[in-house]
Amino acid sequence: MIAQPSPAGKGIRTLIVDDEPAARRGVRLLLEKDPAIQISGEAADGPTAVEMIRRDQPDLVFLDVQIPGCNGFEVLEQAGVVRAPVVVFVTAYNEHALRAFEVNAIDYLLKPYDDLRFQAALTRAKDEVHRRKLETDNTRLNQLLDYLQSHMGLKPAGEPVPVADERVFIKSAGEIFFLKADEIDWIEAEGDYMKLHSGGRSYLMRETMARLEARLDARKFYRIHRSTIVNIDRLRKLSPSFGGEYAVILHDGTKLKLSRGYHDRIAALLREKL
Repeated sequence: MIAQPSPAGKGIRTLIVDDEPAARRGVRLLLEKDPAIQISGEAADGPTAVEMIRRDQPDLVFLDVQIPGCNGFEVLEQAGVVRAPVVVFVTAYNEHALRAFEVNAIDYLLKPYDDLRFQAALTRAKDEVHRRKLETDNTRLNQLLDYLQSHMGLKPAGEPVPVADERVFIKSAGEIFFLKADEIDWIEAEGDYMKLHSGGRSYLMRETMARLEARLDARKFYRIHRSTIVNIDRLRKLSPSFGGEYAVILHDGTKLKLSRGYHDRIAALLREKL
């Protein structure tokens, strides 16, 4: 029975479970070569492994199948954690391989293994840990974004909102950006996303044109094309284009296409402003 407290630090928290001291030492030596790994502890029997998984919630477990107290499969069942670790089974017996993959083990190492085989398993395990972390982060960001949209100033369609008070929350590259609507210069549709342009930068958000337009103040944001919305405070002039078409020129020099159906409204608006 071995139980070690988790050391402070960052990395992929990894638990080693094997009843043979030499086997644990071999796994530890290989793991210590990888700076991304933080060894959180070792266990020599099933009950200790269950306790450490519950307590430390490691990201990754190298788990022997046949250990005292309960076997490796029972360890996973009894741990009962909400966030199960990524598991690499390590054993001298190949008859457990099918069951290992039925419980979603990422790999199955047969003893004796060489360093290359171990590194291949470790690489797969690290990739899976990172994938799960990214998935978890995105879920948390989406939950936060839903909360912000519900509680921090986004109004239902048709309800007028002073543009200075309206905020748009954008999830991008693992972060949430807060933009006041009057900071937006123009918006364009890009596939399943909307691209918001603000002060020379652009931000992608997953939203439809119709829903985003409904959330913005109709007195300030105008459609000039089926896939383009502009902040009227950024309009500078209309410029003739080819074939009787016009382009909308913004204060920063951006040139946008004006559809025929929106020409009269934008022209009247510019006459009012100029």
